Amino acid sequence: MENKKIIGLTSKEVEEKIKLGKINIVEEPKTKSISEIVKDNSITFFNILNLILAGLVIFSGLISGRFFYGLKNSLFLGVAIINTIISIIHEILAKKTIDKLNVLRDTPIIVIRDGKKISISKEEIVLKDVIEYKTGRQIVTDGIIISGFCEVNESFITGEVNNIFKKEKDEVLSGSFIVSGTCYIKVTKVGKDNYISKITLGAKYIKDNPSVIYKSFDKLIKILSICLVPIGTLFLINQLKITNFNWAESLISMVGAVIGMIPEGLILLTSSAMAVSVVRLKKSNILVQELYATENLARVDIICLDKTGTITTGNMKLHKIDYLGQDEEKVNNLLSSYISSIDDNSSTITAIKEKINLTTSLKVINSIPFSSERKYSGVEFKDGSYYLGSPDNLLKEVTKEVSNYQNNYRVLVFSKGHGKFNDLEGLTPVCYLLIEDEVKIDAKKTLDYFKQEQIKVKIISGDNIKTIKKIASKAGIQDFKAISLDNIDDTKIEEIVMKYDIFGRVKPHQKEIIISSLQKKGHFVAMTGDGVNDTLALKAADCSIAMESGSEAAKNVSQFILLDNRIENLPVIFKEGRRSINNIERSSSLLLTKTIFTVILILICLFLDRTYFFIPIHLTLITACTISIPSFILALEYNNEIVKPNFLKRVFLRSFPCSLTVVFNVLVVYLFQTQFHLSEAVSSTLMVLLTASTEFIFLNSICKPYTPQRIVMILGLVLAFIYCAVFQYDFFSLTYLNKNILLIYTLLLVCSLYMFNLFKKIIDGVFSKNFKNKFIKNVDKV
Repeated sequence: MENKKIIGLTSKEVEEKIKLGKINIVEEPKTKSISEIVKDNSITFFNILNLILAGLVIFSGLISGRFFYGLKNSLFLGVAIINTIISIIHEILAKKTIDKLNVLRDTPIIVIRDGKKISISKEEIVLKDVIEYKTGRQIVTDGIIISGFCEVNESFITGEVNNIFKKEKDEVLSGSFIVSGTCYIKVTKVGKDNYISKITLGAKYIKDNPSVIYKSFDKLIKILSICLVPIGTLFLINQLKITNFNWAESLISMVGAVIGMIPEGLILLTSSAMAVSVVRLKKSNILVQELYATENLARVDIICLDKTGTITTGNMKLHKIDYLGQDEEKVNNLLSSYISSIDDNSSTITAIKEKINLTTSLKVINSIPFSSERKYSGVEFKDGSYYLGSPDNLLKEVTKEVSNYQNNYRVLVFSKGHGKFNDLEGLTPVCYLLIEDEVKIDAKKTLDYFKQEQIKVKIISGDNIKTIKKIASKAGIQDFKAISLDNIDDTKIEEIVMKYDIFGRVKPHQKEIIISSLQKKGHFVAMTGDGVNDTLALKAADCSIAMESGSEAAKNVSQFILLDNRIENLPVIFKEGRRSINNIERSSSLLLTKTIFTVILILICLFLDRTYFFIPIHLTLITACTISIPSFILALEYNNEIVKPNFLKRVFLRSFPCSLTVVFNVLVVYLFQTQFHLSEAVSSTLMVLLTASTEFIFLNSICKPYTPQRIVMILGLVLAFIYCAVFQYDFFSLTYLNKNILLIYTLLLVCSLYMFNLFKKIIDGVFSKNFKNKFIKNVDKV
């Protein structure tokens, strides 16, 4: 390839292109802008609803001549504002973190200008620029090959998995990847004119968001959004009838009921916890490319590891050349000419280059670049053709000698052809090259962690099965079953995928089949890789992890990038994901208690034809001290428990004992009020005290086992509530706590403790496996 003949654009021509706007402007930013973050977090259904409800409460205060009363009952809007501000701050911090890391790992583009190679960003490419592309690079603009040849993979834009050979004057499309070879491409389209832009896929593959938490909460919020307005309207009509059309009292009562249904901070809690995970993982040199990705990895029960670059360092060494009794100098000259003639910078070829003196004494007529699918490369010289690759692919029969070598090394055969170029019939081995691959120091520790956490590990590689088994043993994997996919039909992979732990001679599309087969069997699958041959599998996996040293193709389709290439950081991501999910589950159960007991109490009010039991200021006090503040503190704690299935079901089951206890307390106080003629002020105060106490009982139960931080949090919140109830009772529309009120409260508090534990036992019993099994057996007997 005569690189010196390529001049490219001159500096003057580049300036002219820029003035004419013929520059590769990237339309889509990698993250939201700050204005978009502020807009998306501020203009939400619940924020608008809170604003309307606060307006109605203030209006009720004006028409009743109690403006301050209306104003303090609209304080719930302050909680919504604080939630929004925190959400905006968290997302902006996460955005800045991701943007900084993206700048660090943005792959520079090599262009030729004024006859020299220079490095620029994607956004600096202009029309008719000449770009150098090598194996593993993503093509960023449409263009035409003006020198060299390559194989490209267009699966991300056309869906076609087969590699396509491209030569001079062939067109290449943006969004495809160079699988093998090196070429120089003249840019024919920039910016929105590129093929990838026209089909609106973007230069980076975006995986559908499979977040269980996101989907669960999204479904819940949609249901609440649909129900809130009609329920609020129906309840307002009911309250107007009860109060003889006293609009001020009816509006306060209706708003008190509706705001109780709103799970304030539910989405904020989730996004904040995930955003904090992004920042935390940055400290371990892990780039998170999707916000909910940590959740996905925490749910993984099978992880598929590519051998090279993941378990091994990828730093190959040429251990020995077996010359097969031939003249060493002659073989070295042939091998040297061959290596000099192929444009391959892989670690394997680099290892060979370090051991032999490169010469180009033979004239090259034709050549074939190496590819993971083909597993060999070829060069045609004037005096014959030669091939370098796997013995399993180039030789009809692998000799015992080669088989023994494969027990310890990666073996390449350098062979001579006797027919037309690329005709592999009757090849004669010239020499064997024995390549060593070094196992990463941290591999065993990481694999031990997966075993301890009951996460099944599968190794999938294109190497010979014997080589992989040796590497697996060195990495500490024991009692494994291995199979080579050499002669296995693709349709049979699904049948054997659970029977084996190690898969050798795997082609790129077969890696994808392995991932898909595991998913069909109900598993949540992660994939690690670093090469362009891993991209299909990374794309298919539920969670994908690439090494920073890997190809651009692998990094662009992955959710995580290990910036320091350390496999020992995989457990860090798992632990962070577990922390996020388990803490969100625990905190969400706090937030949903209010929604559940509010819905039940609204139905009771409609049935009893009475005003709602709480006014907005009551709920503001209860929510702040027992729900909002503790839920955010708990969401950021360390938690390494194994993630359990049925997320939303578990959240609701945790919430029900507390919610049912609150309903029980409210009804008991209501009966006290009707039977013993308690005043409305005393009844309301007792309901607030008992509801807050029940929430504290629930908070105490989910804070076990205790830590110093949790004890301080609970004591601080209890003291804050006591201060408000005792010294600021008038502001929160409560009554003075005399001996009689405290006596009734103490009696009912003891009942609350008993009822909470009773409801918890009933719910745990009903949904336990033993109960289900007994129930099924009894049904069968009947």
